[in-house]
Amino acid sequence: MMYETLTAGLPQLGLELAEDTCRKLCAFGEAVVEQNKVMNLTAITEPDQVAKLHLLDSLSVLKAADLQGKRLIDVGCGAGFPGVPVKIGCPEADVTLLDSLGKRMAWLERILPQLGVQATCVTARAEEHAASCRETFDYATSRAVARLNVLLELTAPFVKVGGAVLAMKGAAAREELAEAKGAIEKLGLRLEQVLDFPVDGTAHSVIVLRKVKPTPPKYPRAYAKIKKMPL
Repeated sequence: MMYETLTAGLPQLGLELAEDTCRKLCAFGEAVVEQNKVMNLTAITEPDQVAKLHLLDSLSVLKAADLQGKRLIDVGCGAGFPGVPVKIGCPEADVTLLDSLGKRMAWLERILPQLGVQATCVTARAEEHAASCRETFDYATSRAVARLNVLLELTAPFVKVGGAVLAMKGAAAREELAEAKGAIEKLGLRLEQVLDFPVDGTAHSVIVLRKVKPTPPKYPRAYAKIKKMPL
């Protein structure tokens, strides 16, 4: 069911993937469901829903940017979405998975080599890790981590000038964009486009924010401050 739902949904995204790529995506989806029995990774466990709301949703990032030969960091990757499906769908991308939860990252470090997926796994808080690799990535992406005005302060510092933040959002995308106007400007970003994708009858968007100037060194602030006083 997962494979059928995945392959049926790809044309709606305007994507074509080889059969072995689709099989590998499903193998990862199945691994997440299996591991979820002993670790809290996802509330979505039905095979067709995993295909729609995890795999296809993650793959929408491939329509927002050409990632071949580019460095991408998935901030707050959780169970590996969108970063792992993005890497499977575009093996030429250099993908770093970042999350503060050590158990999740240890599982990803164990399972990805078994699936033949190469990605760098980093256990750290985004606002702390940014200091060691500031403005070194072409793209930063994130899904279901925080509202956009908070999320951008956690992602923009990783991205080099000329690169972009690819923020994955649901039905509230435009509302959050309006709310994040100040953050976009302060962090050196400019709105390029909002790509809408129908996933299971609901609106899913990838907001593309181009990095037009360096992010001021004072960002990101400590997370407690970011949360209390979003830009």
